[in-house]
Amino acid sequence: MSKANNKKNAFEIGGITIPPGQRASVEFEVAKLYTHSPLSVTAEVIHGKKPGPVLMINAAIHGDELNGVEVVRQVLERINPATLKGTIIAIPVVNVFGFIHKSRYLPDRRDLNRCFPGSERGSIAGRMAYQIFEQIVRRCTHILDLHTAAIYRTNLPQIRANLSNEQTYDMAIAFGTPVVIDAALREGSLRSEAEKIGIPVLTYEAGEALRFEPYAITAGVKGVKRVMQYLGMIRKSSKRKTVVEPVIARATRWVRAEADGILRSHVSLGQRVSKGQSLASISAPTGSEEIQIFAPQGGIIIGQQTLPLVNEGDAIFHIAYFEEPDRLVEQQVENYLDEVTDDISNEIKFGIGVQ
Repeated sequence: MSKANNKKNAFEIGGITIPPGQRASVEFEVAKLYTHSPLSVTAEVIHGKKPGPVLMINAAIHGDELNGVEVVRQVLERINPATLKGTIIAIPVVNVFGFIHKSRYLPDRRDLNRCFPGSERGSIAGRMAYQIFEQIVRRCTHILDLHTAAIYRTNLPQIRANLSNEQTYDMAIAFGTPVVIDAALREGSLRSEAEKIGIPVLTYEAGEALRFEPYAITAGVKGVKRVMQYLGMIRKSSKRKTVVEPVIARATRWVRAEADGILRSHVSLGQRVSKGQSLASISAPTGSEEIQIFAPQGGIIIGQQTLPLVNEGDAIFHIAYFEEPDRLVEQQVENYLDEVTDDISNEIKFGIGVQ
């Protein structure tokens, strides 16, 4: 390719020009602290040799959600700019301040994922959201937003998406988690505000905050790869694999603690539960006054509290309900987790990462 064509087909972002088949780290100053120190977000941009979608893969909008950070790292490790079609904008840590302090929030205690599209003259959260949205989000055609559950909770690998958007629906099915939730758009979230300007967004949820969990990371890497294959950015594998067909949840519901005390769970993540089944026991530390928590309806456990100390009203189990028989969904979940576990075992055996 001539220098003229290289320049013509280059990707420009943040004042940096990236020729086809190259990659670059681009730093964006998004706010300033009261010390006058700049708060910057770094994106790794890989511009493929051939044209295609512009996919943003981001993690740690909540600074304590670490699994997605490792997903982004592993994905970047495996992208070959020479064969990539399109452009990857990878931001492993969006909320740098929260990441440094192992906190979900920013210094003004605001949730960055409720502040988009932001304000140029707003709070530090609003200013960060504004700069990220204007400088990066508007350059994208598709977004994968990687999350975990909040601290002391864990999530089964799942996709949350606006399934009324056909493009988003197709991406959600391509990602391949066993459970897909048709989740309402929350005002101020990256997903909501990006979809308003025509950018389909998937939110991937898996695992717990402040941890690296192999199953959540491996499932995330596999899902990102599948979406990139669906978008035509990378080639599909020649190996035939059994694909777990995702099941769409028709509704979800949190079951809350009915008393204060010590929680002993009787069920686990991904397990099928029946209406009236005992989910947990809550008792005083002495073991007296024990009560049972029962499932209000049959479904699959897609999230649960991991801390055994609860107050009355705490959300302790997240149950998804399906049109399909619960046994079918449970089998889909088991097959999926078995597949992910096999991949992890192979990585350990051969000393490689997820392919």
